[in-house]
Amino acid sequence: MIKSDTIVYEKSGTDACLAVLDQGALREFEVFNENGAAEGNVYLGRITQKINLSEDKIGFMVNIGDSTDAFMSAQEKGLLEVNMTEGQCVVVQVQKEAHAEKGAKLVRAVQIPGTYLVYRPFGSYVDVSLKIEDEEKADNLRQAVTKNLGTQQEGWVIRTAAAEVDINEVIDEMTALRELYESIRVKARSANAPALLYAKENPLFDLIHRHKNTLTRVVVNDHNLEEKVKAVFNGEVSYCADPSEEFGLQDMLQQAMEKTVSLPSGGKIHIEETHAFVAIDVDSSGVVARGQTDNLNREAAIEIARQIILRNLSGKIIIDFAGSGEYRFMRDIMDVLSEELAGDAQSARVIGLSKAGNVEILRRRKRPTLLEQFSVECPTCHGTGRVEP
Repeated sequence: MIKSDTIVYEKSGTDACLAVLDQGALREFEVFNENGAAEGNVYLGRITQKINLSEDKIGFMVNIGDSTDAFMSAQEKGLLEVNMTEGQCVVVQVQKEAHAEKGAKLVRAVQIPGTYLVYRPFGSYVDVSLKIEDEEKADNLRQAVTKNLGTQQEGWVIRTAAAEVDINEVIDEMTALRELYESIRVKARSANAPALLYAKENPLFDLIHRHKNTLTRVVVNDHNLEEKVKAVFNGEVSYCADPSEEFGLQDMLQQAMEKTVSLPSGGKIHIEETHAFVAIDVDSSGVVARGQTDNLNREAAIEIARQIILRNLSGKIIIDFAGSGEYRFMRDIMDVLSEELAGDAQSARVIGLSKAGNVEILRRRKRPTLLEQFSVECPTCHGTGRVEP
């Protein structure tokens, strides 16, 4: 289970970083540019190229003002297929941020997140978070939102936080989110593409909300932000001119990009990011007895879950644990992984054991990994990390 007691925010120019700590250990790290195409931002984009895809499908490259043109498919679930040409403008939302050599991925079905709801103007249903375990509360929320639907087609997702407040607060947010979306539409009519129409809230506030059950301290190096945080967080809020130095973030980041992680028992974890998937190997370092191997794998599973979130490893993740890969030995290990990844904002999911005895995890990609953000592929070895003798 993800835990934290401190969040550190450091801003330098238009770049900012967020570090989530638990008892001094780095748990999450995020770097973002306030002017970059962040996931959730809404733009008026201009189509620069129409491209033919496989199976007779069509896609578009769209200029949204980012360093690289973004991609948008002509086909999108729940929407009619678009047939646009170069030069046309379209309102789009960033679904996936740019990474490596790829630009951002865009969708036309804009959705606006609030504290208690997600507004989907192109939707047609009311859904409730599965994390609201109180069925009566979930049903009451669904009925209240349904009764307050607008005259036009719209969809809503009721978030977990809605179960903790008065229903009237949830209904009030419906009005606020509709007004926000209408302001986006108004801006789009008068803006010159490419133009930012809506920027998602500073991710610091999302982290505060997500870690509210264990969070005790927030540290920032921005006095204006300090006052905004105090308005929403009851714990300790303090200013620090150089948080990286104060908390030793640079050293912890360097460790978070090493390929090998040592375990207290003497074993090691080797992490290799490839273009197709992330490969993780658990090295027993001589531990061969059945009981010792089981303990090593449990220890490794806890650390692997931490590394997945810290490094923002995404897509398909394949893990080769020590010893036998039989299901009877791996079942408990997969349970440990699932428990440690519970609450992950990017919905990491342990999907099972392959026929080869490897544990497989799928995790939604929202932003680049730490390695992608802080390094570039070597032009000599092309990422192999090896040299000719």
